[in-house]
Amino acid sequence: MSPDERRRQLLGIGLRMLVERPIQDLSIDAVASEAGISRGLLFHYFPTKTDYYDAVIGAALRRVRRNVAPDADCSPDDAIAQFVERFYAQIERRREFYVALVFGNGSLSLGGADVESHRMVITQALVDAADMPSASATVVHSWLAYVEDRALQWALDPREAPLEAEVAHCVRALDALLALG
Repeated sequence: MSPDERRRQLLGIGLRMLVERPIQDLSIDAVASEAGISRGLLFHYFPTKTDYYDAVIGAALRRVRRNVAPDADCSPDDAIAQFVERFYAQIERRREFYVALVFGNGSLSLGGADVESHRMVITQALVDAADMPSASATVVHSWLAYVEDRALQWALDPREAPLEAEVAHCVRALDALLALG
């Protein structure tokens, strides 16, 4: 394997394991064993355990952002609705994983800067997809936190409200916030 292929393989194994356990319980030995390499060789690609964990978390956040991104060819209004629908679906499928990833689980947490970076990337993608003025980013960023909290609560019992009603509510909330500012 080329070095890039090996790094991707190791990240893929980490991502698969991260779905089943918190990052601090991810065994470097188990990752190396599954990859068919020694622990020492894993550290050739990722100099420390923290470097490996950071790379796995970064890959997980990129995957979340890809999963929730609206289609490039949809209208601005559809982009927002599509984002909300995909975000809710992501949370419904992997609520515990998302909570552990973004808010931390046990002794390891992303930390404020990584969470903010994650949210700012999504914010900017939404501002761009919906063709909003850049000044709207502050409002969209705040709205994103609202949608995130609402989706996390909804995923506890999705029968409480149909997804379509949640999407429509969140879109109306953004429209109202943008109209104020």
